Amino acid sequence: MLLLEAANIRKYYGDRLIIGFDELKIYSGDRIGVTGLNGSGKSTLLDILYGGLEPDEGFVRRYCEVGYIRQFGMEENDIRQLQAEAFGAAMKLLGEFEIGGKLDRPALSGGEETRLKIAGAFSRDNVLLFADEPTSNLDYKGIELFRQKLEKVESFVMISHDRSLLDALCNRIWEVKDGGIRIFNGNYSFYREQCEAEKERAAAEYEKYVAEKTALEQAISNRKRRAGKVRRAPSRMGNSEARLHKRQASESQEKLHNAANNLLTRLDKLEVKEKPKEQPAIRLDFSLTDPPENKIVISADRLSFSYGNVPVFKNAGFRIANGLKTALWGENGTGKTTLLNLIYAAGCDMIRGTQPFDEAVMSAARCISIVPKARLAYFRQTFENLDPGKTVLENVMKDSVQNETTARTILARLLLPGDDVFKKVAVLSGGEKIKVSFAKLFVSKANVLLLDEPTNYLDMQSIEALEGVLKDYEGTVLFVSHDRAFVRAVADRLLVTGGLTVRTFEGGPDEYEESIKIADEARNRELEKTLLQMRITEVVTKLSLQTSDKEALEEEFRRLTKQLRELEKTN
Repeated sequence: MLLLEAANIRKYYGDRLIIGFDELKIYSGDRIGVTGLNGSGKSTLLDILYGGLEPDEGFVRRYCEVGYIRQFGMEENDIRQLQAEAFGAAMKLLGEFEIGGKLDRPALSGGEETRLKIAGAFSRDNVLLFADEPTSNLDYKGIELFRQKLEKVESFVMISHDRSLLDALCNRIWEVKDGGIRIFNGNYSFYREQCEAEKERAAAEYEKYVAEKTALEQAISNRKRRAGKVRRAPSRMGNSEARLHKRQASESQEKLHNAANNLLTRLDKLEVKEKPKEQPAIRLDFSLTDPPENKIVISADRLSFSYGNVPVFKNAGFRIANGLKTALWGENGTGKTTLLNLIYAAGCDMIRGTQPFDEAVMSAARCISIVPKARLAYFRQTFENLDPGKTVLENVMKDSVQNETTARTILARLLLPGDDVFKKVAVLSGGEKIKVSFAKLFVSKANVLLLDEPTNYLDMQSIEALEGVLKDYEGTVLFVSHDRAFVRAVADRLLVTGGLTVRTFEGGPDEYEESIKIADEARNRELEKTLLQMRITEVVTKLSLQTSDKEALEEEFRRLTKQLRELEKTN
């Protein structure tokens, strides 16, 4: 069934075409993921399809009820409406998203607001759901709950940089690029495979073009050279022979020139193929950071910290191995960012207090040991380390220990190539400023990077570019991220926060959750064994009393002992 159609859509901001397409249709069962660079017009597209924004040209027709989970803040009226609905059908959902008791608070956190928007959208009977970065500010538990809810929605259009989510739920991908839309049937991995196949075809076509062009140019050069070597008639040759020789030479030259001209025509008509862009290789001289040689660069044994009367860590311990990428993994509120702050405070205290922290933080931070040659740099999305009046390159080179060529290579890898490095930081988008901040860290004297949610507000291509740079980075990295695909691609190991402690897990998030599942199953089997043994003991006691229902008890005894044997076989 057709749910929505749009035709001849054009939307401009000033003279710039943001979105333009001739036809777009959404049918029942379409589960669409939208991808594209920051600023490519993804949110504009959803606003037009939903009806919150009028196109400059064209029309949209909706044939069903439509819901919308917006990326950015909620209007006060929207919150009041959801609060009212909370006492009706939405109350169960609000409880599942763990915000049922928080609606009367004057302000909600980013994660709580996201959960409220999601609960509100799922509580209504919408046939078609639009969602713009619906998992922003959610921890992995909230993302998983959202995934389970969206899995039950038949038709949706979702902008997301969460590749795991797009892979798990979507059957079509819309790529928004250069004002247009390309449609791929399949999930995100299929879309990426198609893009890689296109790159390979483009590379093969370029190689074929270069080979054909080189062959034509060489053939033209050979024809011209041969034409120039046609010999004149010898002086001792008679007039009639000389005329014959001259005529033959002229004919030969004419043939060679004609052949050369034909080849030139073929060369002029040869379709030019552009050379596919390749990722530049980073040659970072990491020795310039004077890296530590210790196996462990950061450690703690009895770390305790509280926010007022609310404990976050109690006698927690951890080790950060040199040269590895470690992800902090856990639910919201378990202390991931707090731990980054404490480690950074410990590093600042080590160099005689270059950054002010309150006494509670410094007291806890002194339980953290950092080796002397470790130099920490902390990425937070505040941009205080950028000078808006200076260019991208000037900002990056200010404290760089690497040369300009290396700095520009890293910027190019982070999708700020060529003349983009001469833009003033003041004119950059938020995502571009994040990339400049990253580049500053990579070329600085730091050899230990602390990153707090580095993929927030980056588009998919930029996230994948950051992955590549981090994989090539030789230093130690400790980062917080709820982007499962990013953690899976970058992290060598996990530090898992929760229960006032920090646990080390050698593996990625998938392996960790599988280990939790196995442990839960083992605990359930042990509990079941205990209950069976208790019941068997009870039955044996009753049998010893020579009760009248002995036959039934013996049958139950046989059944219980068989269950116990089968359960023990699974251990």
